[in-house]
Amino acid sequence: MKNFALILLMLTVFASCSKPEARKPIVRKTGSFINESIKRNKRLNSAENALLMEKMQRDSLHEYINSANGFWYYYDIKIDDETYLPNRGDEVFFTHEILRLNDSVLYSGEELGTKSYLVDKEDLISGLQDGIKLMKEGEKVSFLFPSYKAYGYTGFDKVGSNEPLIYKVQLVKINKLSKNESN
Repeated sequence: MKNFALILLMLTVFASCSKPEARKPIVRKTGSFINESIKRNKRLNSAENALLMEKMQRDSLHEYINSANGFWYYYDIKIDDETYLPNRGDEVFFTHEILRLNDSVLYSGEELGTKSYLVDKEDLISGLQDGIKLMKEGEKVSFLFPSYKAYGYTGFDKVGSNEPLIYKVQLVKINKLSKNESN
């Protein structure tokens, strides 16, 4: 029995001292997945843009502005004499409601309440982050966001996957960042 234990110990020592064999690399062809994903997203963006264009063409009451950030908007209330726009670090207070393109309400203003937001220092959907920086205190703006500027592929709660949305936002107050808080 003693010899058996000694042989087993020696085999274990010799086996553990052998060199590990290199594994063959795994080859993955990601190009086809990425190319298909690009094609799918182009089709999706094209379809969403068509829906948004149709929505704007049916609305003869408003003049839509195409933003440089990939969404459209119009002013419900425009303030001409106030010139200050929110900057990074300013705290803004706003109310909003979220609608589908068919104008059905997903989230009402009462349901959402007044929100505070530190400009470019907190997370919001990218469309709203960009849109708030276009607004003056007291203005009310309606934004048409394609899904990639809203909740994108994942959606959220009542918002479906790849769903373009309408945000009606009123900028209630801007608290300017003081000079000593800028860092």
